[in-house]
Amino acid sequence: MRRALILLSALLVTACGGTPAATPSQGAGKTKVNAGVIAIVDTAPIHLGKAKGFFDEQNIDLTITPVQGGAASISGAVSGQFQFAFANTTSLLTAKQQGLDVKVVANGVSSTGEQGKDFSAVLVKPDSPIKAAKDLAGKKISVNQLKNIGDTTVRASVRNAGGDPTGIEFVELPFPDAPAALQSGRVDAIWVVEPFVSQALSQGARAVAWNFADAAPNLTVAMYFTTGRTDADLTKRFTAAIRKSLEYADAHPDEVREVLKTYTKIAPEVIAKIYLPKWPAEVNKASVQTIADLAAADGVLKEKIDVSALVQ
Repeated sequence: MRRALILLSALLVTACGGTPAATPSQGAGKTKVNAGVIAIVDTAPIHLGKAKGFFDEQNIDLTITPVQGGAASISGAVSGQFQFAFANTTSLLTAKQQGLDVKVVANGVSSTGEQGKDFSAVLVKPDSPIKAAKDLAGKKISVNQLKNIGDTTVRASVRNAGGDPTGIEFVELPFPDAPAALQSGRVDAIWVVEPFVSQALSQGARAVAWNFADAAPNLTVAMYFTTGRTDADLTKRFTAAIRKSLEYADAHPDEVREVLKTYTKIAPEVIAKIYLPKWPAEVNKASVQTIADLAAADGVLKEKIDVSALVQ
């Protein structure tokens, strides 16, 4: 996260420097649009929507460019490489607080809100003395990125269960490396998302918290966004297409599982078993404010922020 913050700070200088961004080209009646998107389960709707022709219906020739994470999405959007992109809620709140010109156009992915049936969980070894979320107090827990949505929501799980999260030691580990770290005893617990939740559970791990479900009802975990550089008409058309894509994906889980095979490396047998998230078109603004308040209280954000500045 520190690297991401440095990158975002550098981008703020660039964004304020007046360098014109590349504009999407118009040809044969369609606007060429480049979207920066992480190749994970969460982003299935945009891939499905492209395959279904929902962007063509809006005269958009969509290119989906894989990125490694929220910092790359935000940097690409601010620099003009992407007209639209996908990033998690905390990364976007951080960018907005730093003065970057980002604005949300649609929901990206949401928690199911169901304990035991969500795409994010905190897991321990089968013989671990940790039996519930409150027992995570004072333990060493892996997250994929420090000072981001993972540690904020894990702390919320511990608080909600009556524990004190202040003594938790968070360790930054990529999701693919977390299960091995748990088995070796390097950490006491791991926070992972699908497909790593289902994979670890199938190997004997136990879930002691469903942190997205704990943090806020129907939590908006990530969102699609643009910048002020993108013209209003294109924003309107992209928003219509991505909203239709989200609604379609939410109503057709079997097609989601099929499209996952086209852009991820998740094994088909794992795809068949994973917990899918929810994809409502609307951002749950109250949940975004909850995450902002929690992040400010935990020091992830410098101060409280009114999310209306980010989510209209």
